[in-house]
Amino acid sequence: MGFWDFAGREPKFNHLFNDTMAIDSQSVSSMVIEKCKRVFEGLESLIDVGGGTGTMVKVIFKSFPQLKCIVFDLPHVVGDLQGTENIKYFGGDMFEAIPPADSIMLKWILHDWNDKECLKILSNCKEAISSKGKVIIIEMVMENKKEDRELTETEIFFDMQMMILVNGKERNEKEWASLVFSAGFSNYKITATLGLLSVIEVYPECYSWTSYV
Repeated sequence: MGFWDFAGREPKFNHLFNDTMAIDSQSVSSMVIEKCKRVFEGLESLIDVGGGTGTMVKVIFKSFPQLKCIVFDLPHVVGDLQGTENIKYFGGDMFEAIPPADSIMLKWILHDWNDKECLKILSNCKEAISSKGKVIIIEMVMENKKEDRELTETEIFFDMQMMILVNGKERNEKEWASLVFSAGFSNYKITATLGLLSVIEVYPECYSWTSYV
């Protein structure tokens, strides 16, 4: 069976995977708040799609207590989790529909899926946000820098891992742009300040920037 089917049927593996992702989210969320805090400024609501146990939004909420947050994941992931006044858990399938919000966050989600599946996820994201909203993608943007052999090898390792485990892939900027525009978005902005990870802000309406900051 596939990776996600196995996680859904084996509780011990599911808990181990969720705990691992929570540790990753703790580290990533701290870096995002430190270096890309402006990404969340002015937002009123945020949905963390595939947000697991909610570690990411809990850290973000500490810096933005006015933010209404929803952690959206499969029912077997969030079914037993208790929310608060500002952080809710909602079970569902991102391939079917995503609840409406100002903004949607996807951290380490799209690299798990092929291009056709990513287009479906992004199209559902576009349906869920307003014309003034945005999608916040936290993923790797492969650069293949010949002067940094270790970084290039790490990117290739992650790419191979995604292909082997889940039939996904890591992407370079050209591939990200193709997905963004094919899903009906008008523009994007990449902030490359998180080591291997970048923050990709995707907008329904056209803005005056693209590429790296």
